[in-house]
Amino acid sequence: MRYEAPDTIDAAVKLLAGEAGLARVLAGGTDLLVQMRSDVVSPDLVVDIKKISELRQVKEEAGGFRVGAAVTGAELKEHAKLPKAWPGLVEAANLIGSTQVQGRATMGGNLCNGSPAADSVPGLIAAGATATLVGPNGRRDLKVEDIMLAPRKLALTKGEIVASFLLPARPARSSDAYLRFIPRTEMDIAVVGCGVSLTLDPSGTCTAARVSLGAVAARPLLVEDAAKAIIGTKLNHAALAKLEAAARAACKPIDDKRGTVEFRIDVAGVLARRAALIAQERARKA
Repeated sequence: MRYEAPDTIDAAVKLLAGEAGLARVLAGGTDLLVQMRSDVVSPDLVVDIKKISELRQVKEEAGGFRVGAAVTGAELKEHAKLPKAWPGLVEAANLIGSTQVQGRATMGGNLCNGSPAADSVPGLIAAGATATLVGPNGRRDLKVEDIMLAPRKLALTKGEIVASFLLPARPARSSDAYLRFIPRTEMDIAVVGCGVSLTLDPSGTCTAARVSLGAVAARPLLVEDAAKAIIGTKLNHAALAKLEAAARAACKPIDDKRGTVEFRIDVAGVLARRAALIAQERARKA
């Protein structure tokens, strides 16, 4: 195995594109190193992107934030402005593993690991985040919900890497929340995850929303019908009931040792309701 740690994104792309064997990007390594030690994957080339400054920054851009794909969860939490603008997303990123893991784990790695149960991905989807990809043919932007196609399968071409995420500008009275259900109290894989982002008008009516679910299908989902259920409402009982029903209807889960199909479907509705109410309360104070 060959290990490379380039200091520019162009050099990283050139290495990945030119490798004839199996190449993997190391952002934090919290998934990749475990997989390598367990002989799940045996790459011919590992490209460590932690030394690329472009991927390690959080910048204000277009009224929102551009977050480098190699910024850690701990760094997101410590940022001066990001946790206030996107508390749910920052919380989701900091649910990945232990405190020690959060000092290495990144949203770029969490997405590109290709797990439908990834915690930060529903948060990114609910945020309406756009990923900037860099490859041999240049740069392109792709909505986060379009990147993961199936478990371990991404819409990235050979040599492409996720460079950053653009979080859009936040209107007044906007916020988000992310909740997950896990069997244990800490450090477990989500049985179900749900991210909700919404905006309220001065009267408290929801004027915009995005709802995303994780671990209930072959890929994290953007559930447009769930968002439509609460837009134009003050999240009253009837609207929340429709939100729950839409969330459950979108689920196509599997049975495994962490949860049954029926359990996951039921919990998806419960988490959607709870996350929406948390986001609503935060938006009132934003």
